[in-house]
Amino acid sequence: MNHQESYRQNEAYAEFLAGWDAGFYAKYADTLRPERPSARVLDVGCGVGQVVARLTEAGFEAYGVDVSEPNIARAGKFSDRCVLYDGKRLPFPDRHFAAVGALNVLEHVDEPEVFIRELARVTEPGGKIVLSSPNFFRVLGFRDYHPKMRGLGNKWRNWRRIREKLSLMKSAPSQARFDRMNPIVRARFQPDDDAVVATNPFEMKFFLEQAGCLVESVSCTDRYVAKPVEVLLNSTPLRYLMFNAFLVARKR
Repeated sequence: MNHQESYRQNEAYAEFLAGWDAGFYAKYADTLRPERPSARVLDVGCGVGQVVARLTEAGFEAYGVDVSEPNIARAGKFSDRCVLYDGKRLPFPDRHFAAVGALNVLEHVDEPEVFIRELARVTEPGGKIVLSSPNFFRVLGFRDYHPKMRGLGNKWRNWRRIREKLSLMKSAPSQARFDRMNPIVRARFQPDDDAVVATNPFEMKFFLEQAGCLVESVSCTDRYVAKPVEVLLNSTPLRYLMFNAFLVARKR
């Protein structure tokens, strides 16, 4: 059984997502809103449907997909446009949506490079892609909840690995791949611990560009914070080295 299939019947995962506070996904959902009224929008890894509900209430034709049956069962209370999928190919035609997004999903997929190409495939030319994930290669910051982020030794190793990856993306782009990690399994379910992909803004930007997108913004804040804090944290290239990876791209 691959990693994504482990979510198929995971009731604990659905219970965890059902407890999400709206502040956690508000920035993502609001950024995902298409420019055109009533346009089609897709939330990939929709969980129990809160983002789809928020977008539907705002007047958009919102859809969601997820690999978890318990998630989709709960999402059905919000919308009948949330459906189960295989975690590989999105069940929609090319260029179908004005906006497509994935919040904290990329770190859990088996083929992250293919996943990003799928997001781009179903996005119409000029459409928006919002991709948000933890920055497992963070070098600066605090509240390091994953062992790969924690401690000065890991931060030094992360910095060295970033430099290696940047060199590879420049010299041999066809060989670039996200680093994989072994999931951490605990008695009490913790979705962030069982990540299998070392997501980071450098490679997320690279693979979006490889998929035919123009990356418009990269920030290290995945939720709303006070405006002065937002500006301070995201005004320099140091945003690539902290906290999260929140990217907004446009399909060429």
